[in-house]
Amino acid sequence: MHDTADLTLRPAGPGDVALLRGWERYPHVPSSPPGCDWCWEVELAAPRAGVEPMIALLAGRPLGFLQILDPAREQTGYWGPVGEGIRAIDIWIGEPADLGRGLGSRMMASALARCFGEAGVCEVWVDPLAGNRRAHRFYARHGFRVLGPRVLDGDACLVMGLSRSDWQAAGRGATLRRR
Repeated sequence: MHDTADLTLRPAGPGDVALLRGWERYPHVPSSPPGCDWCWEVELAAPRAGVEPMIALLAGRPLGFLQILDPAREQTGYWGPVGEGIRAIDIWIGEPADLGRGLGSRMMASALARCFGEAGVCEVWVDPLAGNRRAHRFYARHGFRVLGPRVLDGDACLVMGLSRSDWQAAGRGATLRRR
């Protein structure tokens, strides 16, 4: 289990637009297809139902972006028809100097604890681009299994999922079980 004591999550808001735009200039930050835009000014002014955008902070310093979605409630229909009990995560580190230090794993641990902290959540999904092998390895290290390739919003993705039971069996749910 990763120590997340000095890692916190806070809601992202309109005041974070410049920070997020700054991080987007780095090649390691996931991007939409050319010409697409996260539309931070719109997304953060009034987050959509079923979408929780957050900034990860390390000892109070902005570290990265994390978004948890409820695909059954999220209004764009990005995931298609989805039943209750699923969450989807987008996650990335902002500054290149923070890569390779285990901080993404700590963010993921916090995100999964948050998702599975909701009693009705039975599985968490991610959708890295099909060619992003580094992301595939990252998610596999965290227990995600390949669910299959899908085209989402015109992008070839490899959808991966982590069930609550697999998360708990790996000991990742120990903190929640002790409460």
